[in-house]
Formats: sequence, structure tokens, C-alpha cells
Amino acid sequence: MLSLEEARELVRIGRLSVLRALEGKEPEVSEEIKDRFRAKRGVFTTLLTYPERELRGCVGVPYPVYPLWLAVIRSSLSAAFKDPRFPPIRADELSRVVWELSILTDFEELPKEDLPKGIRVGLDGLMVEERGVRGLLLPQVAPRYGWGSVEFLEHTCLKAGLPKDCWRDEDVKVFRFQSEIFEEEEPWGEVKRVEALRCG
Repeated sequence: MLSLEEARELVRIGRLSVLRALEGKEPEVSEEIKDRFRAKRGVFTTLLTYPERELRGCVGVPYPVYPLWLAVIRSSLSAAFKDPRFPPIRADELSRVVWELSILTDFEELPKEDLPKGIRVGLDGLMVEERGVRGLLLPQVAPRYGWGSVEFLEHTCLKAGLPKDCWRDEDVKVFRFQSEIFEEEEPWGEVKRVEALRCG
């Protein structure tokens, strides 16, 4: 579990990396920060307009392949500049968006006999995988849309570009995970722990 102070530092790292990119500079992180956040974790960064809280970008590094500090930087830069649903963020927008970080746990494969009853809506996120094709939805998505476990499975399959009932196929793997979610209350403002949010 991350403390709120640690979450504030990580959000600041993400924000500053985007600010520096807009200035044509590389991210700058101290050795002390690198050492403190060296554990490898999956991370999603969500950018939301302020005060409307509408989605402005959401991209993640789902697997724990990078140290946490670097995963935050990579996901923040991708959410700001590489989400294909939105144009790259502009410098004048930074004061009108809030940062949200979802820090992921490891993935746990769900046996077919545990589907769909093994999915805890509101707590679990899902990833569906078939021959290297993957689709992932964060835990906060199903409650936002009022989905039950079957609908959540179906939409995760669709996110992967697969048929909605592919989760029933033997060669399709379904994984669950959880996440700690932190969000700025306002741009550059205080950071709070959040139970249910929005991202897809």
C-alpha cells in the first residue's frame, strides 16, 4: 500500500515529466526517488478535465516491467501525448486537467470454472488474452457503467477486439487484478485515495 505522501510524489513526477516534455526536455528524477520507488509495478495514468472530470487521456503500463517511478513517467507521457482517442495535450491544458494514478497488483489467472462468479465487480479489474491479443479494463469501469460480471467480461473481450463471448473459449485466458487509485482534487492540488473512478 502506498501512503498519500508517496502518491503525491508519484503524481508530481508524472506531471513534471509531461511539463518537461512540452518544454522539449527529458524527465528529471533524483536518485533518491529512483531508489525509493524501485519496485516494479503496473501503472495506469488517467487525465481528467477540471472541473468537469471528463476523460482526456488514459494509457498504462499494465505489467510490472519497470520500476514504479519509470512506469509513472511512461504512462503519464503516453496518456498526455499518445492516447489515440485524443489530440496531444497542450501546455495551456495542464492547469485544466487532474492526474489520476492506478497502481496495479499482479495478475491472477481465473480458471474457466470460476467464471463469471469469481469476478468481484468494483474490486477486480480484468484482462482477456488470446494468442498475444489483450484487452484490459480497470476495476472502476464496471461500477461506472452498472455492469455485472458477465457484461464486464464481454466488454473486456470487446476492448481486445475479440468477440464479446470469447471468454468462454478454452484458448482465451482471463486474468483479474486490483488497483490502488489516487487522484488530484484540483490541478497541482492535494491528492486523495479514491475507491471508484472512471477510465477505460
